[in-house]
Amino acid sequence: MSEATNKPQQSLPLVAGTAKTLRLFACPCAGRYVLHQRNSDLREKLREKIIEVCDQKIEKKGADVGLSFYAFFKNKNDQSEVLMEAARWWIETHKLDHFEKASKIKEMVKAGV
Repeated sequence: MSEATNKPQQSLPLVAGTAKTLRLFACPCAGRYVLHQRNSDLREKLREKIIEVCDQKIEKKGADVGLSFYAFFKNKNDQSEVLMEAARWWIETHKLDHFEKASKIKEMVKAGV
């Protein structure tokens, strides 16, 4: 088995001119190719929730209000998969500080970053 088997082979753009890409990986156990979506892609409901919460915080406390990704969730662990998706986007993908300005996060999400 070659060493390149576990490495990304190429990036393929999605149709309709979106900025999203898919990565093509070789699956060493099955000898097939598997498509994986980038981690920075947030599901639409999460994007809507982030914008909604940012708008609420800005309206209540002003344009300089800070928040963390926990602000988008209730204080119970009923959406662990979505929480981890937000955490990956916030921490791994964008390397954001624990608290960031709500206006910055809102603009990033609206821009599809």
